[in-house]
Amino acid sequence: MTGEQPLAGRIALVAGATRGSGRAMAVELGRAGATVYVTGRTTRDSVSEIGRTTETIEGTGELVTEAGGTGVAVRTDHLEPEQVEALVARIEREQGRLDILVNNAWGGDHLVEWGKKLWEHDLEKGLRVLRLGVEAHLITSRYALPLLIRNRGGLVVEVTDGTEEFNGAHYREPFYYDLAKAAPLRMARNLARELEEYGATAVCLTPGWLRSEAMLDTHFEVTEEQWREGCEKDPHFAISESPAFVGRALAALAGDPDVARWNGRSLSSGGLAQVYGFTDVDGSAPDAWRYLEEVEHAGKPADVTGYR
Repeated sequence: MTGEQPLAGRIALVAGATRGSGRAMAVELGRAGATVYVTGRTTRDSVSEIGRTTETIEGTGELVTEAGGTGVAVRTDHLEPEQVEALVARIEREQGRLDILVNNAWGGDHLVEWGKKLWEHDLEKGLRVLRLGVEAHLITSRYALPLLIRNRGGLVVEVTDGTEEFNGAHYREPFYYDLAKAAPLRMARNLARELEEYGATAVCLTPGWLRSEAMLDTHFEVTEEQWREGCEKDPHFAISESPAFVGRALAALAGDPDVARWNGRSLSSGGLAQVYGFTDVDGSAPDAWRYLEEVEHAGKPADVTGYR
């Protein structure tokens, strides 16, 4: 390992790396020198149920390599056990080890019926939300962890939306979404107990208000370059962060020789920035979850002073 690439020689799997936080986390691991297997359901030859065609796993793999790592794109539906088993077998065959597992598989936003009660929400869509946000993570861990624990020092990262403190105090409605985003917090805590004897660490990591591709072009109808114009639609959007911010949080965790201090913890990009000293692409360090609690949910006017 080198100072410039602290993750050189490390092997990572980012499940759900087509776009958003998954893509950025894969790229930042690559920038730190890792070999990163990136998975998802959208390729240049096939499209997932989300329907977006701009972002593909091949594109993510290329970005990882361009950043200085080695990107390996493997189309995988993480709800299909045989596909995940084959993926892990390939990693074992090609690398002989797995050091970092990032459970970021999701893709359920389009199924969520915002504003509806449990009994009003389409049942099939609701159960699909849970499968994507919970079952996919479980299947991936089931097959990937036996390889990861062969060597001490492994890191498992469950990705969700919201810290344990914030989600515990607020109903992340609707019902199915709340369950899907609460489960990874508990999974990380449970895995921390099960993995500790193998010298591995499990944490749950959340970005803040993420400027994902869909958030920008679909919800706010802006680009990353002009994202501040979105504040005209929602002034609180001023606390938002680029996907690179949580990617840098992950890279900092993976490169920390004392990462075990976080075992079982709920972590955020904004909180970790205060510990490791990284910033977002604009040089700021938005602390979104503290802002959302203290400003937006407190009914105060939008003002990010002291929060980014």
